Amino acid sequence: QVQLVESGGGLVQAGGSLRLSCAASGSRFGRIAMGWYRQAPGKERELVAIITSDGTTNYADSVKGRFTISGDNAKNTVYLQMNSLKAEDTAVYYCNARYTLPTSNYWGQGTQVTVSS
Repeated sequence: QVQLVESGGGLVQAGGSLRLSCAASGSRFGRIAMGWYRQAPGKERELVAIITSDGTTNYADSVKGRFTISGDNAKNTVYLQMNSLKAEDTAVYYCNARYTLPTSNYWGQGTQVTVSS
């Protein structure tokens, strides 16, 4: 089993910055990627950013140039640095970890990010 614990959400003014952290624990091999998703009220959950085990990153178009995902393999932790935040970034942000053999997805409990305009 894998547990994901997120931290770093909060309230920030538009134009400000926040950094989210997600620590993975548990004895499971075969992690292939970690990422961040978000879900705003009344909307579906969407991918924000993902980083694979070889360091490849991918971002939603809406956050390119403003958000940066990074990982620390030694700490089993992934970070999301969010700059130039906008009101439309307001959502619950969820950490995700993908494993293979067998294929599995794990989710954190979510952390609220609120950007005031």
